[in-house]
This record gives sequence, C-alpha cells and structure tokens, in this order.
Amino acid sequence: QVQLAESGGGLVQAGGSLRLSCVASRRAFNPYTMSWFRQAPGKGREFVARIYWPGGSVDYADDVRGRFTVSRDDDKNTMYLQMDNLKPEDTATYYCSLGNSWGQGTQVTVSS
Repeated sequence: QVQLAESGGGLVQAGGSLRLSCVASRRAFNPYTMSWFRQAPGKGREFVARIYWPGGSVDYADDVRGRFTVSRDDDKNTMYLQMDNLKPEDTATYYCSLGNSWGQGTQVTVSS
C-alpha cells in the first residue's frame, strides 16, 4: 500500500494563498485518481478536488472551483493543491488520497 504525506498547511488571512503538497511513497500504477478532501471541525470529510491519470483531467467541488488548482508532478510522485483567495470557510484539515490510502492531513486555518 502506498504511503501519502501532506504538507504546506498553515495560518493565512482571508484572501491569501497556500500550496499544499502530497508526496506518495511510490509511483502509482496507471490509471489512477488522486484526490484532495477536507474536514472542518464538527463536519464530515468532503471532496475538494481530484486529478485523473493518464490524461490529467481534473474535477473540483463547486465552492472551490476558480480558486483552487490541483496539479501533479509525476517525476516527484507529488500532487499539489494551489489555494488562492482563501476564505474562512476553507478552514479545515486537508487530506490527500490515492486508492484506499490516506495521508495524515495538514491543517489550514484562514482568519477573517
């Protein structure tokens, strides 16, 4: 089973940006989907974005479309989530997933 490790979270003011990274312990076998989810305190885990391979097509949740960008670097076995124009409601722990594997999460806090 592949291990995943997220990083890049932190505290940012509303309107600011962060870039999250998710490093996989090995290259995934094609075809695959890597995804970002988030979980806010007291709420369930919700889908944020995903990227498909091969092809590289992407999907976004409605409330992040136009503000977040998911991408990947196959040479580094890494998926990214560029988050711009952050809002307080984006505050959550962000997780990446690949198949049945999940990372430990990275905290994003957006102050108003």
